[in-house]
Amino acid sequence: MAGTITALKFQQRNQERVSVYLDGEYAFGLAAVEAARLCKGQVLSDAEIAALQAQDERNRAFDQAVRFLSYRPRSRTEVERFLRGKAFPQEATAETVERLEQAGYLDDAAFARFWVQDREQFKPRSQHALRYELRQKGVSDETIAQALGQLDDEAAAWRAIASRLPRWAGLPREELRQKVAGYLSRRGFDYGTIAVILKQVYQTLDRED
Repeated sequence: MAGTITALKFQQRNQERVSVYLDGEYAFGLAAVEAARLCKGQVLSDAEIAALQAQDERNRAFDQAVRFLSYRPRSRTEVERFLRGKAFPQEATAETVERLEQAGYLDDAAFARFWVQDREQFKPRSQHALRYELRQKGVSDETIAQALGQLDDEAAAWRAIASRLPRWAGLPREELRQKVAGYLSRRGFDYGTIAVILKQVYQTLDRED
């Protein structure tokens, strides 16, 4: 592919990228900041072209990973899976992950704390369910244990069910039991916790009658 640069053109669909033409033919694309170092008439060897393309892959991988992280915190494994799904080379993926960790954008311990706190606030789950979710995201057992800390399953189960009690208040006792037990079991709470919460539910509704 070695040749002489005959044109450098901004791409119509992405003005931040430039198409590089060698000997009158399109050869490859580069980020505009990288292409700014090139000029018409410059001769590029195969090794120079390979180096430019490899650097471009690393830059694009980093940019896409940062965009991926902008929506919410992610685990290291999530970012690696995302970049593999985008077909980036292993070298570009590994360098991107390292850069993100060094910049403080990627931290499994911080991610695990975020995940647990978010679930606790919006969608309470049992410790078992949270542990499973975090393992699926590639977080280590040690990091998970630190994030779970002293979580109380009974307190989490009550938070999960409390807002639903008004709409279930008039149900027959057996149907109410099925609603509560089914709702909590789907969120990973065990039988013992569900039994405690059912007792609290009955007591709460009886006091309101």
